[in-house]
Amino acid sequence: MTVDLARDIAEIQKLLAAYAFAIDARAFDRLDDIFTADALIDYTATGGTAGDYPTIRSWLVQALAPFRQSQHLLGLPLIEIEGDRATARTMLFNPMLQSAGDRLFFVGASYLDDLVRTECGWRICRRRQADAWVHDPQAVKS
Repeated sequence: MTVDLARDIAEIQKLLAAYAFAIDARAFDRLDDIFTADALIDYTATGGTAGDYPTIRSWLVQALAPFRQSQHLLGLPLIEIEGDRATARTMLFNPMLQSAGDRLFFVGASYLDDLVRTECGWRICRRRQADAWVHDPQAVKS
């Protein structure tokens, strides 16, 4: 492994972690430094929606509003890099505490990301979920 490859992997890992912390902090403006402006995102595997980055950013504000707290726990990503493009497959376990009634809602999935190197560093240009499961879906319907 070259120093440049190790640096790229570390930067991508940091980017993926920054996403999880931004979402859990409800700091949606930080997502501008994680996704490309034209990124395509598909959260339908866990009951969400799909669309371009601006659409998904707005949707996340509404989708996470019923939850007082969430914790997007990520597994170690499997990252493949070819030049200025990369892919990452990252496992997710996400307990979410509903604001009303203190009910827990659990989501599991894998993020499948396509990334591109930009002038500002690595950015996600496509994200989709796979291998999804949900525990206690009634928590969001209450």
